[in-house]
Amino acid sequence: METADSTLPTPSSKQVTEYRILPADEAASGMLASACGLGATAAQVLLHRGIRDVDEAKAFLSATLRGLSSPAPMADRALAAERLCRAIRNGERIVVFGDYDVDGTTSALILTEIIQALGGEAQTLIADRFRGGYGLSDPALDRCLAHSPTLIVTCDCGSNDHERISRANSHGIDVIVVDHHLVPEEALPALAFLNPHRPECGFAYKGLCSAGLAFSLGAALRTELKAELDIRAWLDLVAIGTIADLAPLTGDNRRLVRAGLKALGSSRVRPAFHALRQVTKLPESAQLTSRDVAFRFAPRLNAPGRLGEADLTLRFLQAKTAGEAWRLAEEVERKNDERKSLARQATEEAHAQAREVYGEAPTAGIVVASDAWHRGVVGIVAARLVDTFGVPAVVVAFDGDHGHGSARTIGSFDAYSALERCAEDLTAWGGHRAAAGLSLSKGRLEPFRASFSEVSFEPGASSEMTTRIDVELGGAYRVPTLDDLVRLGPFGQDNPAPRFLLHAGVVEATAVGQDRSHAKLRLRIGEDSVRAFAPGMFSRVEGRENVRLVGEFQPDHWVGGHAVEFLVTDVLP
Repeated sequence: METADSTLPTPSSKQVTEYRILPADEAASGMLASACGLGATAAQVLLHRGIRDVDEAKAFLSATLRGLSSPAPMADRALAAERLCRAIRNGERIVVFGDYDVDGTTSALILTEIIQALGGEAQTLIADRFRGGYGLSDPALDRCLAHSPTLIVTCDCGSNDHERISRANSHGIDVIVVDHHLVPEEALPALAFLNPHRPECGFAYKGLCSAGLAFSLGAALRTELKAELDIRAWLDLVAIGTIADLAPLTGDNRRLVRAGLKALGSSRVRPAFHALRQVTKLPESAQLTSRDVAFRFAPRLNAPGRLGEADLTLRFLQAKTAGEAWRLAEEVERKNDERKSLARQATEEAHAQAREVYGEAPTAGIVVASDAWHRGVVGIVAARLVDTFGVPAVVVAFDGDHGHGSARTIGSFDAYSALERCAEDLTAWGGHRAAAGLSLSKGRLEPFRASFSEVSFEPGASSEMTTRIDVELGGAYRVPTLDDLVRLGPFGQDNPAPRFLLHAGVVEATAVGQDRSHAKLRLRIGEDSVRAFAPGMFSRVEGRENVRLVGEFQPDHWVGGHAVEFLVTDVLP
C-alpha cells in the first residue's frame, strides 16, 4: 500500500468536536522515568501504551535487531533458500520480479543485490501499472520469459497469480513467491511460497511486508552459502519499503525500521538517498524519522510507478554515483510534480461528486468514478476522501468500459473483506485490510455503489470524532527530549506518534508559504522554549498572546542538534 502525498499532514476537514485527555499518573510515570532514564512525559506515553513493567519498558525502548523473531518456523524459507543457492552455485539465470510500488521495488532490489553479492546472476524486473497492471500478469510473465530464466522470484505479488505460475512451470521454470498479501484458499503452484499469512506458517511475527521478507530470505542465503556478507547494508531499503507500505511499526518491523533509519543517516548510504535529501531540502545532519520517509521520500519513489514508469525508481535506487543519482532524482521529481497535479484535480472533482451523490455527512462507504481521472492517483484520492468524510471510500478511473479503482478504509473496517462481499460486481480485487485494488466494468458501477454502501453502513455515523491526547504538558510533564522521542519511535502504523496538548505563550508568529497561510511560531511553555509549525493555521493564531495547541513533537531539522519542533494539528479556542 502506498502513502498518500508528499505534503505534510494538515488537519482533516472532518470536524473534530471533542478531545479526550488521557488521565495522568505522576507517581507511576515518575517511577518508570527514573528506572528507564526517561523524562516523565515519555514515561507517561509508555503507560498509555500499556507498558508499565520496567523490564518490558526497557526492552521496548532498546528494540535492537537481536530481538528479531526466529525465522526458522517461516514456511518454505529453507526450501526457497536451498533452491536459490543451487541456482547461484550453478550459474543459473534468475529473474526477480517486483510490484510497481515502493515495497515491491525495494524487496526485488534487496533480493537481487544480495544474490549478485553472493555471486549469482539475477535480473530485476518491475511490474507496469498500464501494461499488465499489478502482479505477475501475462504481459509481465512474457517479459520474464524473454530473459530465459530457470528461476523466477516474485516480490510483493504472486499470492493470487496461480495461472501465470502454472504457465511458468510449463516452461520448466521454478517459481518462488515472496509476498505478504492475503492468501487465497486455492493452493499456489509455486516451488516455495513465503507469506506470513499462510495458515501453516509458524513465523511468529505476521506484520512483515515484502521488503522485510526479502531481507530475511537474503539472510538465509548468506547462511546457506556460509558467506561473509553483512546484510545490514540493505536495511535502508527495508526501512523505506516498510514505512512506504504502511506496515505496522511494531515488533520486528519496528526493530528493522529503527536500524534502517540509522543506516539512512550514515555516510555510506546509497547515492539515491543523498539525492533525496537534497531534493527535499533535508540537511545532511538531520536525523531522519519515519515521518520524513512517509511524507517526503516514499511519495517521490511511488510517483513513477503511479504514472507507469516504475523502472525509473528502480534505476534511481540502483544509481552508483552522486551525478547519476542527482540526474535521476530530477526525473523522479518531475514525475512527482505531475502526480501531484493529477491528484489535485481528481481530488477536487471527487469531493464534488461525493457531496452530490452522498451529501455532506455520509453514513456508509462512498464510491466515485470518472473517465477523466488518471488511474495512477486513485489511491491518493480515496485516502483524501476518507480523511474528509470519515467513511471507507473507493475511487475508480475508467478507460472506456473498464475501470480500475482503489479502496481505502478507516478504523477497523476491512476493505479487502468488503470487496470480497461485493465480488459479483467486480472482475478482480486484491490487497490488504487497510487498502485494496479492484477492477470492474462501467455497467456494474451502480450495483457496486449500492453493494459497497450496504456492506459498509454504520448506523449513526457522522463527521464527529473523539481524538485522544496522550499528555497535557505542564508541571512534571515538560517538552519531551529528542532522545526520548527516538526511543519511543519510530512512529507509524500501530505505533502512532504521541499527541500532546500545550498551553503556550506566543513569542513570535510569522506567516509563511506561498499563500502565507502557514504559521511559524516561537512558543514559551513553562520553563521551555520551542519552535512550532502550524500548517494552514496562521489566521487562527494571528494576534494571539496565548494559545492552546494540539499536535506532535518531531526533530527540528533546521535548528539541528537535539532541538525539537511542535507540529500543530489543531488550535483550540
